[in-house]
Amino acid sequence: MTGTLLNVATVILGGTLGTLLGDRLPEKVRETVMHGLGLVTILVGMQLALKTQNVLILLGSILLGGMAGELLRLDDGLNALGNWLERRLAGAGSGEQAAGSSTPSLAPPASTFSRGFVTASLVFCVGPMTIMGSIQDGLTGDFSTLAVKSMLDGFAALAFASSLGWGVIAAALTVLIYQGGLTLSAGLAKAVLTDPMVLEMTATGGVLIVGIGLALLEIKRIRVANLLPAIFIAPLAVALTSRLF
Repeated sequence: MTGTLLNVATVILGGTLGTLLGDRLPEKVRETVMHGLGLVTILVGMQLALKTQNVLILLGSILLGGMAGELLRLDDGLNALGNWLERRLAGAGSGEQAAGSSTPSLAPPASTFSRGFVTASLVFCVGPMTIMGSIQDGLTGDFSTLAVKSMLDGFAALAFASSLGWGVIAAALTVLIYQGGLTLSAGLAKAVLTDPMVLEMTATGGVLIVGIGLALLEIKRIRVANLLPAIFIAPLAVALTSRLF
């Protein structure tokens, strides 16, 4: 749970700073920091990917996982989920304003708080790095991926909170429950996974993290969510090859 607790702390810190600073952080500073995080993300992904002991298993998992993800349209599904929640929230916000509900002067409007909470929760929890990092932390205790994600989320929280306010900080609770639950579940699954399985899962996840880094650097947007099945195909491939050879 170390990675998740670190993530919660960075969201709270970034959200607090963003709320206090507002939009006074220059755009060039945001861009440069995000590109720096992108470079580090690629480095972490490459380090994990190079741990593979069988590049054919890694390649096969990525190819089969990509085909499965495209058929299931996971990336489109996640985007549709986010759009649906935003539309529902926008409708609820307009309904509140039409009702003329009053709010204390020291607190943000309920619609703004809700929008910040839902938007930040989606960004922090609905993504490949969340799943890969939580599995890695739960299986091996290595929270390096979640540490990088924590930096990304902290900076994102700062940016979101500068316009959406305190609701972004509340998303730290979502991170704790969702991401922590994934980590604990992965820890329980460790009983049925061998070391070679965990190693190839980690390497496969590293390839996906490289894809995230490329997107952060605005080099190429890869539908990384559609590659997520590869993480679960990798241990199955290890089990199959160990029986055949």
